[in-house]
Amino acid sequence: MDLPPQQDDLLELVIWTTWGLFGIDYLVNLTLARNRSHWFFRNIHELIILVLPVLRPLRLLRLVTLLKVLHRTAGRSLRGPVLTYVLSAAVLVTYVGAVAILDAERGAEGSNINNFGDALWWAAVSITTVGYGDHFPVTLVGRLVAVGLLLGGIALLGVITAAVASWLVEAVSVKVADETEATEASLRREVANLSQQVQRLTDLLDAGMVKHGDHPGR
Repeated sequence: MDLPPQQDDLLELVIWTTWGLFGIDYLVNLTLARNRSHWFFRNIHELIILVLPVLRPLRLLRLVTLLKVLHRTAGRSLRGPVLTYVLSAAVLVTYVGAVAILDAERGAEGSNINNFGDALWWAAVSITTVGYGDHFPVTLVGRLVAVGLLLGGIALLGVITAAVASWLVEAVSVKVADETEATEASLRREVANLSQQVQRLTDLLDAGMVKHGDHPGR
């Protein structure tokens, strides 16, 4: 993408500033860690993402911490949090896939993904497993990104299907439980009425026996 020199310099400054902030964040976390060697090896991916530019979009995965807030507002049922996680992951993976494919394909020989719009469109149709074929990767790195995105799309669709099936099963179960409860309540009322009628008949029989000078059990 050809940009005026001033915009190009501004974007370059933003990129280096952002990279510097990531580096400062990494060093601060390493310095504040109680066991630095343990923290270093446990978070080696942070260093790799910091060093390799193609992996820097993966730092967006830190946004998953925001899902805890969405989890609290999604309700107590399991289906709400699952759908929240899935939709958030789908948006995040689509964006990361678009950035990764654009970085791998832009400027490559025979490439047909040379701007962010095409990359985002390709990522969207790939993660939904539609695959129109109007845009496709031609580099090895791009194809590896495509494989990862397709596998992620299949997994996400599987989770969505399972969540919908769970909702249907739950709805049917609730309906059956309500009908069963209503039937049991009706039976309890019938049994209570019969018990009252039997008790009244017993009282009448006892009263008749007493009136004629007989006693129960005599």
